[in-house]
Amino acid sequence: MKTSGMASFKQQRVEDFYEVGEELGSGQFAIVKKCCEKSSGVEYAAKFIKKRQVRASRRGVRREEIEREVNILQQIQHSNIITLHDVYENKTDVVLILELVSGGELFDFLAQKESLSEEEATAFIKQILDGVNYLHSKNIAHFDLKPENIMLLDKVPVPHIKLIDFGLAHTIEDGVEFKNIFGTPEFVAPEIVNYEPLGLPADMWSIGVITYILLSGASPFLGDTKQETLANISAMNYDFDEEFFSHTSELAKDFIKKLLVKDTRKRLSIKDALSHPWIMSHQKKEEQRNKENKTQHRRQLKTKRLKEYTIKSHSSMPPNNTYVNFERFAKVVEDLSMMEMTFSGLTSSHDSLQEDIDALISIYNEKESWYKEENENVRHDLSQIRYEYRKAESKKKQLQDEIKGVNNVLNTVSTKYDELKSHFESLSQEISAELKWVQEVIASFQTEHISEGYLDGNFASVFNKDLNETLKDLLNSTCNGELITSLTASESSR
Repeated sequence: MKTSGMASFKQQRVEDFYEVGEELGSGQFAIVKKCCEKSSGVEYAAKFIKKRQVRASRRGVRREEIEREVNILQQIQHSNIITLHDVYENKTDVVLILELVSGGELFDFLAQKESLSEEEATAFIKQILDGVNYLHSKNIAHFDLKPENIMLLDKVPVPHIKLIDFGLAHTIEDGVEFKNIFGTPEFVAPEIVNYEPLGLPADMWSIGVITYILLSGASPFLGDTKQETLANISAMNYDFDEEFFSHTSELAKDFIKKLLVKDTRKRLSIKDALSHPWIMSHQKKEEQRNKENKTQHRRQLKTKRLKEYTIKSHSSMPPNNTYVNFERFAKVVEDLSMMEMTFSGLTSSHDSLQEDIDALISIYNEKESWYKEENENVRHDLSQIRYEYRKAESKKKQLQDEIKGVNNVLNTVSTKYDELKSHFESLSQEISAELKWVQEVIASFQTEHISEGYLDGNFASVFNKDLNETLKDLLNSTCNGELITSLTASESSR
């Protein structure tokens, strides 16, 4: 498969190559199901993304957005980031075959623990930072870092973190300004809320919010409504409540403070975050775990609060944190911004537009008059064509009747001719018989008289010849005369 450029989607049925099983999760336009590759027996996760069928529709994901996600996933190969195995496409969906991540969400795992030390929290944050560091090294911003997108590869005592869902990820290009309003309100950076140019620092803000929640079980900016949450972010309205942070180290608070900075230029970069003392202390001071044992009860309260936050965030997600609601809000902000930008232009072009409208109306009236005239001409031509057509139809019918009459006459003549032909054939046979009889009489007559010496041979021959010709002429004239008389009488009767 391609590693850059246009994404390559296999135009084949995914069911021909994978056994698709139970549903693992779903989003607004995607469903994730467990699947098993038939050729190898390896299990994967199949993400069915519903394609947008009509460009003007809001249902489904635009193909270019899916291609962007696939192109980014094809560039990525890191132990803390989900791996793309294959891509299929049909008429309604694009199916991403992804690495199976079966350990559940990080926060759900931590909420089930009886206790959580700051050292353990640092280890998890370090894995998140490693994955983001890889992305940022390739100028890729995730733009949707939140607890739901931080998964565990499997359920083991020391879980391995995987970053998932690159649906909002973008490659940041130097010199190209990128603005958008997207993400989950609770975790978005101020520059997203204020519709300012975006870049890699937006991910660092999200990591700061995630760390705050991980250590306290409370969300720094979450309000009762989306609007209140966004207002808190824009106003930087947060603090370290003593109730939640009384046993949190100053290094941890400093780490969070340097991430939750409104000015992107002063916010910690990924390299700075990895080298922060709080993160470095995880590698250098393993012995601090023993010191944390005496505060076991307080750590247990942390996990209880984290569990409460996890339950609350899952239950409140539809009204407060869903992407679809935030997307609608983003659309309103974009529309307002576009209206503000174009209002002055609309005002200045009003007169010109009115002139164009007047000109169009004049053209319309002129064309309408022309169309009416043409319509009358067409109607007249159609009327003439109909008249000529009816006239032609009448002549056609008359000719058909005449042809029918002629056919009847011909049939009658043919029948009469056949009858007369039969009659005269019979008459011819009778005359031939009579002629033969006469010839026989003459022959007998000749014999008698020759013997008596009255006639010579020449006289008998001439007499016989004249008699034959006379009889034939009589026969022909009689037959022809009766035939002509019969036909004349038949025609006169008609």
